[in-house]
Amino acid sequence: MSAKGTAIVTGAAKGIGRAIALRLADDGFDVALNDIPSQVGGLESLSQEISGKGRKSMIEDVKSLVSHVGATLGGLDVMVANAGICITKSIMDITLDEWERQFAVNSRGVFLCYKYAGAYMINQGRGGRLIAASSIGGKQGQDPLGAYCATKFAVRGMTQAFAWYYVNAYAPGAVETDISRCWGSHRRGVDKFSAQHKCESVFGLPRLRAVPTGTLGTPDDIASIVSYLASKESRFITGASPFNKPVNLIQF
Repeated sequence: MSAKGTAIVTGAAKGIGRAIALRLADDGFDVALNDIPSQVGGLESLSQEISGKGRKSMIEDVKSLVSHVGATLGGLDVMVANAGICITKSIMDITLDEWERQFAVNSRGVFLCYKYAGAYMINQGRGGRLIAASSIGGKQGQDPLGAYCATKFAVRGMTQAFAWYYVNAYAPGAVETDISRCWGSHRRGVDKFSAQHKCESVFGLPRLRAVPTGTLGTPDDIASIVSYLASKESRFITGASPFNKPVNLIQF
């Protein structure tokens, strides 16, 4: 089965990254996977699942990511810079190291993906799609997520600035992932919040009130947006950071 193209997904071992990798494989892409060393078990499991769909898969380290993937899988058509971390501390409590660590992964990581994948796509002569993870926190800052929000605002700014190169970001609201659970449990107990608001699988986000859909988002919901942004049908969209949330999911 011939491939639709080749995609790279960073932060692919679990959560939204895993869902994106599987969705792109379903769409017909061969997929190269990247994550931090401690997540290698998750990457191996994901690689096997993608291979089971009849698509090629490989696990790559960041340094050789773009050039090696291009040479091994026959080019590069989609880069999804999904990797991200969130340290939930107020501006008064967060340390400089914690602040810089979030910028290194969430913002510098996206910049490097845009820069090197973009250059490769231009040189190969067939273009491609550059896609990154922003957040609703990249559109409205809030405590105790000051550093995290700042990194996601940076992603939005880069995405707008690099719009000449078919660059878009996705900006999820509350989605059932480890990052959101960490955020929610810091602010309010899971059981207490779920009982109070009678929502399914809610994990303590204090600003959730009325959820029009009756549920929170899932990684698959975000993967569907990325699937569209990675497709040829998205040719008239660039520099955008579309929300992935029902109206009024989070009220400010």
